[in-house]
Amino acid sequence: MNKKPDVRYLTEVALLVAIILVMKLTGLTSIPVGPLNMTLSMVPIAIGAMLTGPLAGGILGMVYGFTSFYDAVSGGSVMTGVFFQISPVHTFVLCVVMRALVGVGAGWLFRGLHKIDPTKTVCYFITGLCTPLLNTALFMGYIVTVFYQTDFIQERVAALGAANPIMFIVLLVGVQGLVEAATGAVIGGGVAKAVAKALGRE
Repeated sequence: MNKKPDVRYLTEVALLVAIILVMKLTGLTSIPVGPLNMTLSMVPIAIGAMLTGPLAGGILGMVYGFTSFYDAVSGGSVMTGVFFQISPVHTFVLCVVMRALVGVGAGWLFRGLHKIDPTKTVCYFITGLCTPLLNTALFMGYIVTVFYQTDFIQERVAALGAANPIMFIVLLVGVQGLVEAATGAVIGGGVAKAVAKALGRE
């Protein structure tokens, strides 16, 4: 049995895991913006999901999720740190499970788009764009589902003047979400397309 594809697959996933961990250690994983962190780790997650598939995307999302959960436990993140004090289990789901689903979703989205994209190019940039948006939707969606009635969130709802949960998400994420999406499209999509072409995976 030929094991070369398996070795290549594992090597690529390991490399992307290493990139996420290095980004974490160097402070590039999350940049604090108010109570939230602007997440740049969606870029390697998107690239991995596009180049190696939904399973790899899920693994990469989970790795990033564990770094996010560590921040919640250690107090490195104000918001998730408060959530951890309220419910460690829900905070684990928020940080780890939701991020794993982002990677899986990005992988399946790319596969679907790649089949119908005659250019075999646009699909990379759309997936790069949508991965941070999917992360925001799942992460913030879980927050408003589980933690919306907590004092911590209600204080921010009042401060922002949000009339409902959807408006709260829009006002809280704001420009940050647009920057993440643009970064994902330009860097994530561009790098994934270039690597796929170099490796002959068109």
